[in-house]
Amino acid sequence: MKLQHAVVLLTLLLAVACNKKEAEPTVKIESSMGPSVQIDQSTVGSITGTVKLTGSVPPAQTIDMSQDAACKGANTAETYIVDNGNLANAVVYVKDGLANYAYPSPSDTATVDQDGCKYLPHVLAVRTNQPVKFLNSDPTSHNVHPTPDKNEEWNESQQPKADPITRQFSQPELMMPVKCNQHPWMKMYLSVFNHPYFAVTGKDGKFELKGLPPGTYTVAVVHEKLGEKTQQVTIGPKESKSTDFIYASQ
Repeated sequence: MKLQHAVVLLTLLLAVACNKKEAEPTVKIESSMGPSVQIDQSTVGSITGTVKLTGSVPPAQTIDMSQDAACKGANTAETYIVDNGNLANAVVYVKDGLANYAYPSPSDTATVDQDGCKYLPHVLAVRTNQPVKFLNSDPTSHNVHPTPDKNEEWNESQQPKADPITRQFSQPELMMPVKCNQHPWMKMYLSVFNHPYFAVTGKDGKFELKGLPPGTYTVAVVHEKLGEKTQQVTIGPKESKSTDFIYASQ
C-alpha cells in the first residue's frame, strides 16, 4: 500500500509540475503585452518651425449672411489667413516614427465657440477622448454637425446662449469637417490624434512639437485647401531641430 501511495503522490507532483510549465508561456505572453513604454523625460527634445505660403495670396471670399439677420459677425472666409507669408490654420503633426509610448490623458477641455455665425477657431486639434465643448454665443440657433470618416457622426441643435454641447472623439482623424445645417457657410475642421505631438499654426505660422523622445520622425503639415506635405526629421537626446514647410499658392 505504501508503494501505491508513493506512486500516486509522485504522479500528482508530476502533474502539478507539468501544469506549471504549461502555464509559463501564457504568463510571459501577457507580460509582453503589458503597459506601453514610458518616455524618459530627461532625453526629450523638440521640433519647431514655420509654415509659409509663397506667391500671391488668394483673396478672401465674401460670405453672404443675409439669410439670418442675427448674424452680424465678420463676413469673410478664413480659408487663407496669411501674414507676411506666414500661414495660419495649418495642422502640423508627427505622422510616423513614434514607438509604443504611454501618454497621459489630457485633463483640459477644448472649446469651440459659435460667434458671429462662424466657428471659432476655424481649425482645432485635440486628443482622442478629450472633451470638446461647443458653445453658442450668438442670438440665433445653430446646428453642430461633424461629418467624420472614422468617428461617429452626430447632429445636434443648439439654441441661443444654450448650455454647451460636450462630446468626445474616440478615433484618430485628420481635418474632420464640422458644419452648421442652419447656416451653410459655417464650417470648421477638427483633427483628432492619439498622441500629443501636434500643433495648429497661428497668424505667425509657427509651430512647436515638444517632449519628443529621440528618434527619426515623419512630420507632416496639412491645410484645408493646400493639402499635405511631409519631411523626415531626426532628433537626438535633448536636441531641438527647426524645419519649415513652404506651400506655393495655387
